[in-house]
Amino acid sequence: MKSQKAIIFDASTIITFAMNGFLPELKKLKEMFDGKFLIPSDVKREIVDKPMKIKRFALEALKVNELFNEKVLEMPDSLKINESLISKKTQEFKDFANNLFEAKGKYLHLIDLGEASCLALSRILDEKGIKNVIAVDERTTRMLGEKPENLENLLRRKLHTKIVLKKENFKFFEGFKFIRSAELIYVAYKKGIIKLKNNVLEALLYAVKSKGCAISGDEIKEIKRL
Repeated sequence: MKSQKAIIFDASTIITFAMNGFLPELKKLKEMFDGKFLIPSDVKREIVDKPMKIKRFALEALKVNELFNEKVLEMPDSLKINESLISKKTQEFKDFANNLFEAKGKYLHLIDLGEASCLALSRILDEKGIKNVIAVDERTTRMLGEKPENLENLLRRKLHTKIVLKKENFKFFEGFKFIRSAELIYVAYKKGIIKLKNNVLEALLYAVKSKGCAISGDEIKEIKRL
């Protein structure tokens, strides 16, 4: 039996693509990807349902919604994953993350339902043996899954205070794999989806950086060297 695979999209990555006018490129990436582009319901509310009701955001929301109509983006039920199971695990990840670091006697709020639902769905897919990666541009969620110790250092520098952490909860965030819009745009560039010439890769990477992708100038130089 052919193994399944999926990319789970957080709102941040879809927003970066939409704000840069890269939704057609996202569609072409899906055509080349032998798997699913999944959006948890909490993320869909962020990128379609809520902005659809706000006039200045409605156009982009309509464009994203069209990707659902065309099955470019799909909900987890396309893999027969129960919504109640996702909701339960989402709340667990949200609670663990937002009770992980303490400063001045208060726990720090790190992630919301959207990011937590991506972590929850990824864990469910892992348990089903479905290979997956989470597409997220926001730095905190990636650091939480990759190097929570580095997140502690970042928070200490940002808040200028001592951070108390529950290291025993780090284990709940192990094993996740992440990708950003920057890497997806790089793939689109390498696959010839983007036809522009003359230093276009650097322009593309700085475009996603300017719209919220957490990528440094040094990382952009490294990608250019690949």
